[in-house]
This record gives sequence, C-alpha cells and structure tokens, in this order.
Amino acid sequence: MVETSPRLPDGTPFPTTFYLTCPRAASAIGTLEADGLMVEMRERLAADPELAARYQAAHDDYLARRDKAAAEDGLEPLPRGTQTAGGMPDRVKCLHALVGHELAAPGSNPLGREALDVLPEWWSEGPCVC
Repeated sequence: MVETSPRLPDGTPFPTTFYLTCPRAASAIGTLEADGLMVEMRERLAADPELAARYQAAHDDYLARRDKAAAEDGLEPLPRGTQTAGGMPDRVKCLHALVGHELAAPGSNPLGREALDVLPEWWSEGPCVC
C-alpha cells in the first residue's frame, strides 16, 4: 500500500490517497468485486444505519488524513465536497480503495476490514515483489 499526495505537482486534485499496490492482493480483491461483494455491501449500507454511521466515520477519517498529507506537503487541502475514495460515504464503488484505507489506518474502514477478512491467503505464495 502506498500513500499519495492529494495534489499532482501542477496542483491538480488527486483524491485517492491510499493505493493497494500488491498485484496478488489486488487480484484477490478484484475477484471479490466480480463475485458481487460490493452489491451486498451497498444493500447493507442502505439498510443498516449503524454501518452507515461507521462508513461516514471512515469517510471523515479519510478526509482528515488527506488534509494532513496536504499540509505536510505544503499544499492547499482539496475543496470540501471533493470525493474521498471507494464511494464513501454513501456508496461502495471500489474495494481496492477501501482496503487501502483500512491497511493504512487499521480499524478505520468497516467495509475495507470486511473485504480483508474474506480474502484468501494471497500472501501465502510469497512477497508481492521480488
């Protein structure tokens, strides 16, 4: 997982802060997406106010971390209303982004954690890179 600056060198906003970089993990998460996990998560998110509140908190955490990264880089934070990642706070759009957030800040993203919990042991075949 890598963390990126919230702006490109020319100042263009770049909202996705945490990227999952391991090809094996990314492939395993892609399989979860293809198998319909995001659809099930979206349905639960719409029906479960407690989950929705925890997902909103994940969104708020992501914004705070992104703003902190901007400040550390001497950059203006992205404008309020700029998306965070993965569909937060009201959709489930990209498990890769949600898992990246959860790996960067354990306990911060309930749906990222759920995806991690159902992944196969992608790491068992060795490191992601040699």
